[in-house]
Amino acid sequence: MRIMLDTNVLISALIFRSEQLTKVIEQVAERDTLVLCSYVIDEINTVVERKFPKHKRTINKFLSKLSFELVYSPKEIEGERLFEIRDENDYIILHTAIIEDIDILITGDKDFAAVDIERPEILTPSEFLAFSAFLWSAKIKQLYYNSGLFPAVQILDQRYYLLV
Repeated sequence: MRIMLDTNVLISALIFRSEQLTKVIEQVAERDTLVLCSYVIDEINTVVERKFPKHKRTINKFLSKLSFELVYSPKEIEGERLFEIRDENDYIILHTAIIEDIDILITGDKDFAAVDIERPEILTPSEFLAFSAFLWSAKIKQLYYNSGLFPAVQILDQRYYLLV
């Protein structure tokens, strides 16, 4: 899966040393394709420079060692809006996620929760960790099923829920 992180997730993991958010980044980097957009990278640098200047070097070192796919956010968005969101800066991030065909956007920003779109799936870090644990458990069960050790795997609905 291609998973994009919002600015607040990265900053909270690095500056405030959030264990939960560090776990999110680790899981995405290990199991999926981490995608960052140019707008998020620029926003991280701006926020750190303004609010946490002593952490600038740490952020730059982290980003230089982190394996991720960089996608470019459009400077100007032309045409009809794809959705409505309160914060115009959030529009750029979600618009980029849509045009880059991102599967999941992980954010702690509550403004995204009000947006009604099919894709990407917008999850909080807690929702992602729960989803990830369930999905990996289901993948292991699927491996057993394919080997003939488990009798059935049943898809319950479109939101990735698998049961044995």
